Amino acid sequence: MTPSWDDLRIFLTLAREGTLTTAAKALGVSHPTVARRVAVLEQQIGARLFERLPDRFVPTSAGEELLGDTESMERAALSIDRRSVGLTDTVRGVVRLSAGEAMSALVARHLPALQKQLAEIEFELVASHTLANLSRREADLLIREQVPDLADIIARKLGRVAYAVYAAPALAVPRLSPAAMKQVPWVTFDDDHAYMPGRRWLLERLEGVRPAVRGNNWLVLHEAARAGAGFAVLPCYLGDPDAGLRRVGGVIAEVFADQWLLVHRDLRALPRVRAVMDAVIDLFHRERPVLEGRG
Repeated sequence: MTPSWDDLRIFLTLAREGTLTTAAKALGVSHPTVARRVAVLEQQIGARLFERLPDRFVPTSAGEELLGDTESMERAALSIDRRSVGLTDTVRGVVRLSAGEAMSALVARHLPALQKQLAEIEFELVASHTLANLSRREADLLIREQVPDLADIIARKLGRVAYAVYAAPALAVPRLSPAAMKQVPWVTFDDDHAYMPGRRWLLERLEGVRPAVRGNNWLVLHEAARAGAGFAVLPCYLGDPDAGLRRVGGVIAEVFADQWLLVHRDLRALPRVRAVMDAVIDLFHRERPVLEGRG
């Protein structure tokens, strides 16, 4: 009897996750279902596929052999899924757009205009640091600051984001001297987010002085700065339109981030995806002065 794809998919997920609990969560099924379907698959194949260790499941040599073939099947199934959605020729349906939290806030600010322009599109806007997997259709479109080195991803540059120092009006001053920068409170990212724009620039100038508040999210830093917790380096498109903040000094020339629109090549011609891509490209063109701190 030929194993079913559903059972092979459960086997593949358990091999990746390592435990019944995490595999069940990833698949959206119960713990016993995973164990039962793996047992059925082992009976059909006539070989033990996993070593049952105390803390995890590890593929046996037979399991390793099956894993390679199952991964090939998964790639084919995902390709069929992506290509099948392109058979429609209508500009309607759901489009899932993933971006960082600050960029998601910018897109959300313009959702009424996008909805009016694309009346038959349902928007799903996902704010996340994590790079969604376009091959698995975790998102249809991504806006990111880096282009992943993946052959199936098409990238279009949207523009460049500028950054500046902002503070609540009660704290704001025309400019901060190098000495004054070390004497005022700062709000910035924590050590786990050392890669975020502006953090290295700021810490180099503080020369060992610890920022008063540290967080992991642009919107948290934004709100903390608005509340008067300290000065913050923020994207100009967040800081400039906010009446609760004042810019301190000019745009920081050394701090910027290019923005890229990413799509899987199998989806780029899908009418609803193409329509949202064109609308996002147009939005960034219109908002260029705001993004570059000239708005």
